[in-house]
Parts: sequence; C-alpha cells; structure tokens
Amino acid sequence: MIMRTKSMMTKKYTQTDQVVDTLRAQGGYATLGSLYHLVDTSQWKTNTPNESIRRIVQNSKEIFRIKPGLWALEECRQEVLHKFEIEGNDPKSEERFTHGFYQGLIVEIGNMKHFTTYVPAQDQNRKFLERPLIDVCTTIHLPDFSYKQLTQRAKTVDVIWFNERNMPDSFFEVEHSTDIQNSIIKFCDLQDFHSRFLIVAPLNRREQYEKVINRTVFKDIRGRIGFKSYEDISIQYNVMCRNQLLREYI
Repeated sequence: MIMRTKSMMTKKYTQTDQVVDTLRAQGGYATLGSLYHLVDTSQWKTNTPNESIRRIVQNSKEIFRIKPGLWALEECRQEVLHKFEIEGNDPKSEERFTHGFYQGLIVEIGNMKHFTTYVPAQDQNRKFLERPLIDVCTTIHLPDFSYKQLTQRAKTVDVIWFNERNMPDSFFEVEHSTDIQNSIIKFCDLQDFHSRFLIVAPLNRREQYEKVINRTVFKDIRGRIGFKSYEDISIQYNVMCRNQLLREYI
C-alpha cells in the first residue's frame, strides 16, 4: 500500500492562480477593470469577486503595479516594460506611456458612458497599451460645434466627450509634468460652453494645481475646473467596468 504524503498531493488551484493565469494569457498584463471581465469567478464562493480580484493583484508577490489601474506579472516584467518602452529611468518614455495610458482610460470611460470621444490629431497614434488612440476614440473629426477660432482651440485638448447633440460635455487635459497653467488658460478660452473642465495629473501635483487655480486671474472660472488624480481616473474606470459587467449579468 502506497501512503500519499502531503507533498505528493496535487496543489490546490487557487483564486490567485486563476488571476495569474489570466494575466499570463493576456500577455503578462491587464487593467484591473479588464480582469473583472476576464477572470471566470463563477465558481468562487464569494459575493464580491471583484473585491477578491483587487486584493489579489494588490497583495500577490507574483504581480506588480505598472501604473494605478494597470498590473503585470513579475515573471513578465522585462518583457512588458520593454513592450511599453518604459525600461530604465528615461523620464521622456515614462511620460509618453503615462500620458497615453490615462488618455486611453478617459476615452474608454467616455465610451462606456455613450459619449462621442475625441483625441487631437497629434495624439491619435499615441499608444494606449498596445492600441493607438485612434482605434480607441469614436471620432477623429472634431464636430463643428462653434466658431472656427473656438473649435481650433478645442482641437488641442487631450480628450473631449461630446453629447448626442455634438456639443462638448467635458474637456480633459492630462498634465504629467508640463505647465498646468497653460491648460487652465485653454479652458478659459472655452468657458462659454456648458461643459466640465478637468485637469488629470499625478496626485503630487494637486498642490501646484491649487496654487495656479487660486490666482486672481482665474477667479471667474475657478469653480468650473476640477482636478482628478491618476488614481481617481483608474477607480472610475474600474467602477464603470464593474457596472458594465453587472448589467451584462442581469
């Protein structure tokens, strides 16, 4: 009679294993929001599988965070960072990737909210992960929503959401390291539209934003401009993905 020792027994396939295998199948990386859709949690004995996925990516030593909202496998670290051209300590490549990533998340959120989404011509070949932004936004043509001098000004805004009447609902400027004041001046030029204006930047730039927005020259538009951190955008994207999944389930 052969005695089965603990070491001889087959290792239990855990929830963490399932998340790791899903990341592996996606080329070693994924957004948290996409993991909500990709991981088959039908056999998980929990009422909050998305929270379980979130805890796994945050706590597993096999997974690391590239950016807020974007996770990858340690075993694929070099391959993934090389793919995104963010190896080493090159600030230019880091900024290029980060800018495109959060532009893409903002566009995806707008798409899920059923807005027409636009990015400017100079950014349409910028990558959101492995996809150019031109393939993520729903239009590459700015609607003729106003006088030419105003639409020309709007053409340079990083992301715009348009409603069903082709009027601008929201303007977004992603400010990783460039001058926040320039974006606020741009918003001033567009203030006559009934739109939201949002600066999206690293959390550590909020103080700089507050100093700029509180200058007297911006007092008339101050209450209409908001600040969203990268973490805020990531959370909103994850919530939208989760809600979309719930609607599909229902």
